[in-house]
Amino acid sequence: MNKNDLHEEGRNAINAPLLPLGTEIYPEDTLLEENAERMMLDPTSRENLKFSDLLKVLIEWINSELEEDRIIVKDLEEDCYDGQVLQKLFEKLSGRKLNVAEVTQSEIGQKQKLTTVLEAVNHLLRPHGWTIEWSVDAIHSKNLVAIVYLLVALAMHFQAPIRLPEHVSVQVVVVKKREGILQTAVMTKELTSTTEDAFDTLLDHAPDKLNVVKSSLITFVNKHLNKLNLEVTELESQFADGVYLILLMGLLEDYFVPLYNFFLTPENFEQKVHNVAFAFELMQDGGLKKPKARPEDVVNLNLKSTLRVLYNLFTNYKNSD
Repeated sequence: MNKNDLHEEGRNAINAPLLPLGTEIYPEDTLLEENAERMMLDPTSRENLKFSDLLKVLIEWINSELEEDRIIVKDLEEDCYDGQVLQKLFEKLSGRKLNVAEVTQSEIGQKQKLTTVLEAVNHLLRPHGWTIEWSVDAIHSKNLVAIVYLLVALAMHFQAPIRLPEHVSVQVVVVKKREGILQTAVMTKELTSTTEDAFDTLLDHAPDKLNVVKSSLITFVNKHLNKLNLEVTELESQFADGVYLILLMGLLEDYFVPLYNFFLTPENFEQKVHNVAFAFELMQDGGLKKPKARPEDVVNLNLKSTLRVLYNLFTNYKNSD
């Protein structure tokens, strides 16, 4: 969730009227201590199609990231609450190994693991202005809203190569105990805002400016590729096999890329994807963030994806000789 979209929500929460509790009383609600509160997803929000889409995208993303660990997530509440999946996901995304026990069956062990994982997550995200909408207790009690907030924040921070559904909101019921009486308030929580970026805006709303951007990028790449007597005239197609991307990274970082690392004359889709994925690895080795685009999108001549990749290089290396 975008960190700037929380002020209105906060005001709504403060001003939300506390309503007498209806007939639906959960056993755990009666155990609440004085002034304690519990938040849960309104059942109607589970049927929200955009919310379902968001859950599906997040599950597919986690499974893609953790494929090597042979972890398969099917249900975010059941699979994320004990900290194991969140630990592996954070380690994969951040490249950091956390000092936690591998398998923890007891509730105490699970909460200790969650505490370590969330401390690392919060330490990473809070300086970037993220509001922490999750806690150890919320996640361990399988609070789906808290779990989704956490996953969306990680996906956005690490620029996951996924497209999150925009403007996904859910209704949550907040149960509080005041003077021994249970009360509820219904609040709207926005889980994602717009994920439209500069190139979405450019392609969808300002196509006249697109040529200016393409021209700047062509000038930038040719300034470097000309050193190898190579020239680009067409951004969509000439980067699609990954060869120019790899050579460009070598020029920008001033190293020679051994020819055995990639296919100089790729003959099929798989070889082109290998090349683009290898170029992405070189970019990350150079300190750039993982590209949002997928290698397959670049190979398939997706202009937006190719522009994103090249613009990322342009902003990082525009002053290099």
